[in-house]
Amino acid sequence: MKMIKFSKKTAVGLLAVVLMTMLLSACGGGTNKDSGAGNAGEITIGSKNFTENMLLALMMAELIEAKTDIKVKRQVNLGGSNVAWSALKNGEIQLYPEYKGTVVANYYQEETGNSAESLAKTRELLADDELIFLEPFGINNTYTLAVTRETAERHNLETFSDLSKVSEDMILGVEFEFLDRDDGFPGIQKLYGMKFKQQKGMDHGIMYQSIASGETDVTNAYATDAQIKVHDLVILRDDKEFFPPYDAGPVIRKATLEQYPELEEVLNLMSGLISDEEMQKLNADVDVEGLKEEEVARQFLIEKGLIEG
Repeated sequence: MKMIKFSKKTAVGLLAVVLMTMLLSACGGGTNKDSGAGNAGEITIGSKNFTENMLLALMMAELIEAKTDIKVKRQVNLGGSNVAWSALKNGEIQLYPEYKGTVVANYYQEETGNSAESLAKTRELLADDELIFLEPFGINNTYTLAVTRETAERHNLETFSDLSKVSEDMILGVEFEFLDRDDGFPGIQKLYGMKFKQQKGMDHGIMYQSIASGETDVTNAYATDAQIKVHDLVILRDDKEFFPPYDAGPVIRKATLEQYPELEEVLNLMSGLISDEEMQKLNADVDVEGLKEEEVARQFLIEKGLIEG
């Protein structure tokens, strides 16, 4: 066999090509594992288009980056529930904060049950779509009824049942749709036997101004609304559990958790971390005080000792 001879210049060039090829391979530029995350070591966290959901998403992002080597791309303020839900299912995002009641009632049109039943149902339903609901954050952003502190103290009000005994002398001011929906006032009226002197429908923002000014006595609210904190309102306990639980928690793609199993332990550091009252304040810090969501989310985790300042 005839031997092929190379000049010294050619040999050096070939050696350089070989070394460059080895270097590129060592850098591992093409390790796109199928986690739905796009690149190994990176995930995308999304959120809905309201303050609370954005804050929860940003907390998760901060915590993951502080406790792991995973890079987090933030896509907060995506839109309403259906937009965030679709983004998770089609892999545009791998993780976002969701509410048990929304999953069960809105996405799967099933009965929620009490808090424990709702959690079990949420996880069962999500499993069919290769999604996982981790441990809840502690907040339950459910519908509720609220009164001023003065009204609560004057009538010794703590529960919906307490309110039903004195409601005939009060004016109810609630969102328009709350007056008509079966899961709103008609359902409460049937279960608790409430009858008000007058019922007024109004926009969400106006109903807080109305109760603060004394034009109304009772309003509907979400348990973690910033305005509850701002106007020092008292949330009444739904003692017959008419409203379904809306406990918030992380929903993550199963494939992502399989690739990054450390995420479960890290995200569960937020289990039971936030009370409704704390969430009210965090929402108020953004919506009323004008602080940035990123700043509020990070400072809360620092105060809880989960990340360093």
